Amino acid sequence: MRTFEVWAPLPESVRLHIDGTEHPMVRDSHGWWRTEVDASPGDRYGFVVDGSGTDDETVLPDPRSPRQPDGVHGLSQLHELDPAVWTDSAWTGRQLPGSVVYELHIGTFTAAGTLDAAIEHLDELVDLGVGFVELMPVNAFNGTHGWGYDGVLWYAVHEPYGGPDALQRFVDAAHARGLGVVLDVVYNHLGPSGNYLGRFGPYLTGGAGTWGETVNLDGPGSAEVRRYIIDNALRWFRDFHIDALRLDAVHALVDHTATHVLEDLSTETFRLSVHLGRPLTLIAESDLNDPRLITPRSAGGYGLHAQWDDDIHHAVHAAVSGERQGYYGDFGSLECLARTLQHGFFHAGTYSSFRGRVHGRPLDVRRTPASSLLAYTCTHDQVGNRARGDRPGRYLDHGQLAVRAALVLTSPYTPMLFMGEEWGATTPFRYFTSHPERDLAAAVVDGRRREFAEHGWDTGDVPDPQDPETFRGSVLNRAERTEPEHARLLACYRDLLALRRSRAELTDPWLENLQVDYDEDERWIVVHRGRIRVACNLGAEPITVPVGGVPLMWWDEPVVNRTRSAALIPGHSFAVLDGDVDHHDR
Repeated sequence: MRTFEVWAPLPESVRLHIDGTEHPMVRDSHGWWRTEVDASPGDRYGFVVDGSGTDDETVLPDPRSPRQPDGVHGLSQLHELDPAVWTDSAWTGRQLPGSVVYELHIGTFTAAGTLDAAIEHLDELVDLGVGFVELMPVNAFNGTHGWGYDGVLWYAVHEPYGGPDALQRFVDAAHARGLGVVLDVVYNHLGPSGNYLGRFGPYLTGGAGTWGETVNLDGPGSAEVRRYIIDNALRWFRDFHIDALRLDAVHALVDHTATHVLEDLSTETFRLSVHLGRPLTLIAESDLNDPRLITPRSAGGYGLHAQWDDDIHHAVHAAVSGERQGYYGDFGSLECLARTLQHGFFHAGTYSSFRGRVHGRPLDVRRTPASSLLAYTCTHDQVGNRARGDRPGRYLDHGQLAVRAALVLTSPYTPMLFMGEEWGATTPFRYFTSHPERDLAAAVVDGRRREFAEHGWDTGDVPDPQDPETFRGSVLNRAERTEPEHARLLACYRDLLALRRSRAELTDPWLENLQVDYDEDERWIVVHRGRIRVACNLGAEPITVPVGGVPLMWWDEPVVNRTRSAALIPGHSFAVLDGDVDHHDR
């Protein structure tokens, strides 16, 4: 006998539908319905809810469905992972500080677009020198392909990627190679197609959020909604051996309770980490520039371990590319770049012209390690949310790409790469969807074009997200890896990451030990990391930079004078030098 249960405080009755037969369920005082039925793994089931303001008796999937073999509108399937598949009993985990993260999208990382196909390329990531693989969302969403942020059944793995068994195989294969796995999860909203949670209980509020109705985190019935989120996070850690979660857009988690849901999640994640005996990491995506997210609970914060830092991306990107539209408006100067590298946030209680208000809060660099902030030159957002989804490899030369990489990979922050960045991939990464509903598809296209117009982009040639070619054209072209200039950039990334592993100065997470010199007019910047100096020429012409030392690596070889007090750095190039004297003695 197996116990089936579902939290559904709204319906007047709930029946279990399994293999064509219906069974009445009994409700307890907390809104949970239960029944015991003879069932086996592989059986298909769902719930019929009545009396919730509708006469529709459609069989609905389980909100906690472990598998959706026929898509998000179909029946759920009883499923259990095979414990014999796991070979990672010796895996003790990996801490985020000192590591490098590699973000990828399963559907476009390989031509096959599956988790099993991605396994075949894990050795390349080991050779590159990264420590974590971050998967964009793999929860079940409607359609065959998409970014994954329209998920509606958070406990199930998207079937076209291979379903839950394939995710198990992927994590096990990553651990066998010493790679941790980060999973991107979305708790701030649900997708527009296949979301039946409102038929069961008060999962959503009537308020308007960024993508639709907000999740009910603090209203009546919110205790079980919060439990739904936390249980989901713990399931990935416990059942799938995931090492870290990237929490999408936590600024959209509207929670006015005394204890924010993120703090609750932090508490329970730590409890499970202690039990499992390995690090479990929570990484937030937030545009608030609020250090409370990564401040320990003992100091009044939420206790998350890290957060994405868009200010570093904007400062590096705008300085190298010269772009100034939209949210790049306040960025671009070397003064801005130096300030951001030294303080983590550029907007830290300062005026943001893009927002039209003061934004952010200063980071206490004495107490908060820089490794708590993820730094990057590319992400799925920063590429995919460009009007044409064009990668930097399309509009920057390889020297500029190398300069960007040097600034991030030698920084005190936790570096993150986006798939294909390491060889300067030229294939776009566009926003793509496969909504079967015609009206929804049209609304997505219109919404994207309005958003681009607000950010100053030309919307005349914005790809149609619903066009299958928009998706197919976003698949990585791996043949580029062996082309001479791409191979040279790939070797540069490998060398930078190897240098980062070999020199303790480069993984030092304390910003107090970082110094920056720059010349706005001559377009050079030098970052001092103990004895290491990273000299970058953002201009197109060679320039003499007042920095000395023995060259360790470079993009184009510098010419260092005999006294080692200055170096001629070619245009769009960088050099890493081992200095003879400490920066403070210069």
